[in-house]
Amino acid sequence: MSVLVNKQAPDFTAAAVLGDGSIVDAFQLSSLRGKYVVLFFWPLDFTFVCPSEIIAHNNRMDKFRELGVEVVGVSIDSQFTHHAWRSTPVEKGGIGAVEFTMVA
Repeated sequence: MSVLVNKQAPDFTAAAVLGDGSIVDAFQLSSLRGKYVVLFFWPLDFTFVCPSEIIAHNNRMDKFRELGVEVVGVSIDSQFTHHAWRSTPVEKGGIGAVEFTMVA
């Protein structure tokens, strides 16, 4: 697979946790068509691998919004695991109430 930086990502539909914490069964990437999107991936929730980077993305959400950019993160965990991770405070191993969509 080639790197898709500055390329159109293939459309997909998947369960997700939205930035407001609601769970949806069918988030579609194409719903963001016409917008700039940062689409990033991490391996698993509740691990030590990426929480600081995920929190850093979230800390810049105001800047992303100012630039008209949507942020969407993806991992192999379920929407329920994503919801539990974002519902867990940072000091207890979670990522807190991040404001971007987390796709399962």
